[in-house]
Amino acid sequence: MSLAPADVRSARAMPRREAPVPGAAAGGPAPPVRRILLVDGRAEDARPLAEALRRHGHQVEQAHEGGAALDAYAAIDVDVVLLDLDLPDVDGLQVCRQLGGAGRTALLVLTACGGELDVVRGLQAGADDYLVKPCGLWELQARMEAVLRRVRPRPLSPVLSIGALRIDAALREVRLGGRLIAVTRKEFDLLQLLAAQPETVITRDRLMQEVWAGSWSRRTVDTHVSSLRAKLGSREWIVTVHGVGFRIGQG
Repeated sequence: MSLAPADVRSARAMPRREAPVPGAAAGGPAPPVRRILLVDGRAEDARPLAEALRRHGHQVEQAHEGGAALDAYAAIDVDVVLLDLDLPDVDGLQVCRQLGGAGRTALLVLTACGGELDVVRGLQAGADDYLVKPCGLWELQARMEAVLRRVRPRPLSPVLSIGALRIDAALREVRLGGRLIAVTRKEFDLLQLLAAQPETVITRDRLMQEVWAGSWSRRTVDTHVSSLRAKLGSREWIVTVHGVGFRIGQG
């Protein structure tokens, strides 16, 4: 991927200094740090954007093929996927369909194809937003935040407590007896969904749809349940209802 010309010139001319953050002079906050998966078939084009995003504090992983992008998404937690549709191994729209609406991840297409039909196809394939290269860095970050506000709506009950277990949606923290439990993003979403309906058995299909947008296998659900049980120190926190799904327990 490539930066807009102004961004590239700025990066070369002042490699050790950052442009002021919009709003910072007036006391406004800097853009939040995000975990980003950058998917682009041209490594040399993607490098300047990855470096610029890292200079702004973001954590950036890169993939240069569609298959590698899907593997990376399944293996790591990301907030945002930036996807170029021009990939060497598969149709970028196919990757877009598999990642589109995947849980609470923002999917932005960032590509050189800017025709009206290209945009329509990208949005229909599941993209939350569609940007045409070159795109300024500040616009890109603003669009990422706008999309994240849509895909991560404010929860009605920000804190859930079940016995010694406390799930804070605002902080995205899990505590057990006051002790912080380190969980991944998908583990948090899974646990929160179960805890929000303590008297309800949540089917595997519903978990797959609401946490993974139906993109992954049932084994993915079982793996995350097993990991959560180990971290919480008891299988009783997540009860298996055979042939149906899972419900939250009492430890």
